[in-house]
Amino acid sequence: MTSQLLNSNHRQRSPDVASNVCLHADTLYKGFTLHNQGGIHLPVLKGVSLSVEMGECVALVGSSGSGKSTLMRSLYGNYRVDRGSIWVQHDGTWVDLPTLQPHELIAVRQKTIGYVSQFLRVIPRVPALEVAAESLMELGYNPETAYDKVRELFVRLNLPERLWSLSPTTFSGGEKQRVNIARAFSVNYPILLLDEPTSALDGINREAVMQLIEERKAEGCAMIGIFHDDEVRDRVCNRVLTFERED
Repeated sequence: MTSQLLNSNHRQRSPDVASNVCLHADTLYKGFTLHNQGGIHLPVLKGVSLSVEMGECVALVGSSGSGKSTLMRSLYGNYRVDRGSIWVQHDGTWVDLPTLQPHELIAVRQKTIGYVSQFLRVIPRVPALEVAAESLMELGYNPETAYDKVRELFVRLNLPERLWSLSPTTFSGGEKQRVNIARAFSVNYPILLLDEPTSALDGINREAVMQLIEERKAEGCAMIGIFHDDEVRDRVCNRVLTFERED
């Protein structure tokens, strides 16, 4: 039903891009109005454009406040852009994220765009295994198949088995981050957004995440990420998009 609705609404439109591009952001503008400071308007994104090919990883580079996180949240639909299009290949057709209804955006997130954020938001008392398997369960996987995929990722990410049945609310920052990574990488998303995926990890676990990224790229996944670790960025990213902050 959802796929039919998306196809019906958007099949007549598509961006003029190469055949191997799966995400195309075109001339994005986004600002914020500070109502508690006299209605001051702060423009953040000013005509940003970006095309990402299958199997490519693009790093967003720039100082704090330059717009990197705003672009990431806009690409995931958390922020509605003021102007511009965000074209995504979804279920064999192009859709423009800013024009989607909420239920249509949810469908795109379930199947097409994954997001590894810096923060893990979970319900207390829900075990880490269930938290990480949630995305697969929403796609209709039976619980045991979903848990098996997550267990394999937990092993690769060196998350101790004694933690799998515990709520991540008690975990360290690095442990929470690995649960977050397992949740996103358990689904074969065509597009992945990575917000500092190795920021809280030691060398061994950073290496494990880089290997996962490289494998997923080889499978054709397109990635956009913020990487403050120069070693990680230099190894997994094909190119950078630089943001300049205007004071």
